[in-house]
Amino acid sequence: MSAGRGRVVFLVRVPAERQADFLAAYQKVRHLVADGVPGHLVDQVCRSDDDPEQWLITSEWARLEDFRRWEASPEHRELVRPLRECMTEARSLRFSVVAQTGAV
Repeated sequence: MSAGRGRVVFLVRVPAERQADFLAAYQKVRHLVADGVPGHLVDQVCRSDDDPEQWLITSEWARLEDFRRWEASPEHRELVRPLRECMTEARSLRFSVVAQTGAV
């Protein structure tokens, strides 16, 4: 595992009728994570222009180990449960940042 910055990507499907619930749950999660999870730097939620049921959640971490530690915690599972209940599919990917343009 890398000791450098990490990017976590979730590709998810959210049916149209669950999207308001999904966004409300995301708002709760993102503020709690941003305010108190060690190593969390930034996150985004994005919806596909081509397929409005396809969503992307990305987060950047000081170290991937910070994300892995949080993901393994009981608090994480409880916090993200409302998000997961809105999804019909989910795929999680983890990357170590190797190079970057612009200011760090």
